[in-house]
Amino acid sequence: MSTTPATAEKFDAVDVIRTKRDKQRLEGGQIDWVVDAYTRGVVAEEQMAALAMAILLNGMDRGEISRWTSAMIASGERLDFSGLDRPTADKHSTGGVGDKITLPLAPLVAAFGVAVPQLSGRGLGHTGGTLDKLESIPGWRVALSNDEMMAQLGSVGAVICQAGSGLAPADRKLYALRDVTGTVEAIPLIASSIMSKKIAEGTGALVLDVKVGSGAFMKSADDARELARTMVDLGTDAGVRTVALLTDMSTPLGLTAGNALEVRESVEVLAGGGPSDVVDLTVALAVEMLAGAGRPQAEDDVRAALGDGRAMDVWKAMIRAQGGDPDAPLPSARESEIVTAPSDGVLTHVDALAVGVAAWRLGAGRARKEDTVQAGAGVELHAKPGDVVVAGQPLATLHTDTPERFERAAAALDGAFRVSDVSLVTERTSVVLDRVA
Repeated sequence: MSTTPATAEKFDAVDVIRTKRDKQRLEGGQIDWVVDAYTRGVVAEEQMAALAMAILLNGMDRGEISRWTSAMIASGERLDFSGLDRPTADKHSTGGVGDKITLPLAPLVAAFGVAVPQLSGRGLGHTGGTLDKLESIPGWRVALSNDEMMAQLGSVGAVICQAGSGLAPADRKLYALRDVTGTVEAIPLIASSIMSKKIAEGTGALVLDVKVGSGAFMKSADDARELARTMVDLGTDAGVRTVALLTDMSTPLGLTAGNALEVRESVEVLAGGGPSDVVDLTVALAVEMLAGAGRPQAEDDVRAALGDGRAMDVWKAMIRAQGGDPDAPLPSARESEIVTAPSDGVLTHVDALAVGVAAWRLGAGRARKEDTVQAGAGVELHAKPGDVVVAGQPLATLHTDTPERFERAAAALDGAFRVSDVSLVTERTSVVLDRVA
């Protein structure tokens, strides 16, 4: 015996699934309904899984992706920074190994009078999380209310904290489903996931750092460019000034992968030092963010703010505002082990994915979102591609509190360092590969 539901639904989930299964275009009303109904629990997990797979296989056009993103935004709240006395700009990275760029970037941009509301996440798998890194600073607090965030943006100009549960709740639910149904790679769903949260954050300008290479989610330049183009179009459609940089993630960024290790390196950058690739990418992204916010600056002026203390002053104020002590010693791991060069020659390749997996196995990352991380664990590199090395020279130091992790971490690095004859050396390339606007 059938029962009549209390509220009649506008559409039927199976009809929506069939539409995309049969390579047809989803109408706006269908998209609005299915995202809302899934968030409410009316559309079952297995039904959304089927729809996600149909989207993966058959794609979506620009109009469909834009409407899907709008429906995800509409599932929750939107932040409003119009009350601030300065423009806003934000950055999103698709994730990589040693990608600590948010840490020096937010205070650098804020030093030029642009507010940076950076809502960040935690690490999962081989890519590190910004919040995990900052939590290695004694006392630093990850959770802020909207009022606290607004007050800090007004006084300091920069905030890095976790997103509240009210931003795009549909995305949080769909993200977990994609992870277990083999649909993570669907570019329409990746783009709408990222952009629904970033647009809901309410920033006026957005710069996307789309990583390409072994340590990135997107392994090929063509796939990365398609994702970048899709996200830039979504931002533009939503009235957010959006630009994307394609950046190299075939080798780790900087010389560290791990939480406290990366904070230490970020502070070196803010003090006018640090690895050149980290500095170059931080400056390139800052230039784009400032231009998007209507406060354009010459690259030399932006670079100078890292050396003259302006960015460091904002960093310290930002950390203190969230309860942290920017001058406190950072945690260090209890145990370490050295990986050495196998032969004389030139280091021509350091595989980013291998280094990321090694750092994860040492305790810097998590396999499940419930796992804890070790603040001091990770990989410290002593050479970059292009450096001359001799047999037995330290190439990396592995750090962990649990020495039984060394064996599996070292196994991840087997073949990660490629040493070649000097005649085979090629020049180091720029970390920025392309720009999509």
